[in-house]
Amino acid sequence: MRILSSFIGGRGHWGPMEPIARAALTAGHTVGVTCQRSMVQPVKDAGFDAWQSGPDFDGGGVRRPLIEPNQEVEDAGLRDGFADRAARLRAADLLAMDWRPDLILCDEVDFGGMIAAEVLGIPHVTVLSNASGTFVRPSVVQDKLNEVRAEHGLPPDEDLGMLGRHLVLAPFPPSLRHPDHPLPATGHSIRLQDVAEAKPEEPTVYFTLGTIFNTESGDLFTRVLAGLRELPGRLIVTVGQHIDPAEFGPQPAHVRIERFIPQYEILPQCSLVVSHGGSGSLTGTIAHGLPTVLIPLGADQMVNAHRCIDLGLGKVLDAYTVAPDEVRDTTAEVLDDPSYRQAATRLRDEMAALPDVPYALSLIEGLK
Repeated sequence: MRILSSFIGGRGHWGPMEPIARAALTAGHTVGVTCQRSMVQPVKDAGFDAWQSGPDFDGGGVRRPLIEPNQEVEDAGLRDGFADRAARLRAADLLAMDWRPDLILCDEVDFGGMIAAEVLGIPHVTVLSNASGTFVRPSVVQDKLNEVRAEHGLPPDEDLGMLGRHLVLAPFPPSLRHPDHPLPATGHSIRLQDVAEAKPEEPTVYFTLGTIFNTESGDLFTRVLAGLRELPGRLIVTVGQHIDPAEFGPQPAHVRIERFIPQYEILPQCSLVVSHGGSGSLTGTIAHGLPTVLIPLGADQMVNAHRCIDLGLGKVLDAYTVAPDEVRDTTAEVLDDPSYRQAATRLRDEMAALPDVPYALSLIEGLK
């Protein structure tokens, strides 16, 4: 089978797709990857054939001031940036390719990939990239997507069945998804990463703002760092490739600041994670049964944070106003209250019981 893995955005969108694409490659299928320009080389470095399509959402490392998080603004970005501009450009690029697949493996907001698959008359598989299930909503994207569909001779899709028409893979524990937004009938919950109990040698807090929003966080790193380093135990911080750890000045011996550390290396050593609440960071946190303090900045992070409150996984702070002492006190409270760790452990165990990548690949192979 010729499988085109098509995703939009950065590592947070590629991360859930990579193990599936790798399993397909190992099983003897032909796999190609198409993505934004800034992700082509990382995908090639991972061992895949890759080429550019659609717009590039990478900011090139330009630092931006923090904008007060607002869900209506994020919805507008999803509608105008992804369902309108990006879907239009990506559909055109995929349909112009000489490389013809039997199936397209799309990430959740690669609407152009889904439209291209429908035009080509082949199935597509949607790999979800939003943990709580409440970010991508028909009320936000439907009108724009129907405009793009019409440009390719496709009829209106009033219930947006295209989002899950053939197969949907959800790499999250089912309880994390909001009950008002259940998976479609074609949906399957799967496990794409190892699940293990974190066993830190001493109390350890890990702080990250991911790989995209780190450069759009203004002085948030400085404020959070000032609060967290007052806590006992170790503090490990990752700031992303475009930020120099040296800009934060000398730190106490118990504080380590790096540009990047893979989650699988750092999370087993941790007691708690402070993050922006991106779905990738949140899934890794849960996979190790860790409580969390969330400081959402945009995209799906605010809806993820609301769901984490519902489930008792941790607490949420306001990125725009939070002060160092509030960071310190809230993190200490979550560390000291066992109920947060217990909630995280329940979700970790739920994730551990899910079928893994070979099962996902068998579902994909069944579509041919």
